[in-house]
Amino acid sequence: MDVFTALLTRRSVTRLLDPAPGDEEFRYLLQSAATAHDHGVLRPWRWILVRDDGLDIVVDSLAEERPDLSRAQLATKVVRAPLKAMPVFRPRVGHRVPEWEQLAAASAMTHALLLLLHARGYGAIWCTGLLCTSRTPPTRLGLGAEERLLGALDIGSPDPSAPPQRRRPPVDVRDHVATLV
Repeated sequence: MDVFTALLTRRSVTRLLDPAPGDEEFRYLLQSAATAHDHGVLRPWRWILVRDDGLDIVVDSLAEERPDLSRAQLATKVVRAPLKAMPVFRPRVGHRVPEWEQLAAASAMTHALLLLLHARGYGAIWCTGLLCTSRTPPTRLGLGAEERLLGALDIGSPDPSAPPQRRRPPVDVRDHVATLV
């Protein structure tokens, strides 16, 4: 799949089944995604891959903090795919490359990974919400004081029984571009 096709046809996929990429295939795709823009080549990120029993650990840690939601409600929100890949932002504090630019690099790499997953035939959705606002999962996941969870990519194979997704209409960008003369 060429890059234009990947950009124009990638959509967030919510109904995901096995298979998902294994750890080795994930690392292979990440190796390519890591070539995304990164001023200073800081690689201000790392990934936590969660499958199977690990998903239960994430649900249990959220349940401790959210007694207003049942474990079943939390499981519905968290366990949506066979692989939950969590990007962790690891800024180099005090570096000449400002933190906002490091965050942009981590985000660009994550977007590149989404495109690569799509090109390989996988479906994915980048979820934030509870994982990013909670205090408990980052502690259980071993995040350092300066690290921040950027959500999770729920990854698997698109459910073939799901209705086909429509292509996004072209965006009129005229009001978003200015020319300085």
